[in-house]
Amino acid sequence: QVQLVQSGGGSVQPGGSLRLSCAAVISAYTRPYMAWFRQAPGKEREGVATISTDDTITYADSVKGRFTISKDNAKNTLYLQMNSLKPEDTAMYYCAADFRWWKATPLNPSGYDYWGQGTQVTVSS
Repeated sequence: QVQLVQSGGGSVQPGGSLRLSCAAVISAYTRPYMAWFRQAPGKEREGVATISTDDTITYADSVKGRFTISKDNAKNTLYLQMNSLKPEDTAMYYCAADFRWWKATPLNPSGYDYWGQGTQVTVSS
């Protein structure tokens, strides 16, 4: 099993930056596939970025060139660096983890068994 504890988020003006963190407490031996998702009011949860156990990365088209996903294996911590933020990035952000090593559609939220508590990101002027 894995317990995910998120930190970061907050309010920022358009063009600003934020960094989200997700600390994973893992009882199983295998490192999980990890990802960031977001959900705005009235919209479905959507994938933002994913990173596999061998560091293969997938980004949603809407965040390419602006967001960077990374992880520190020694600290068991996942990060999302968000630059050039736009109002449409406003959402509740969730980190997620799964122990299946390969995913045909990494940005699909149905492929993840474990979820963080969520943290709000608000981008407005």
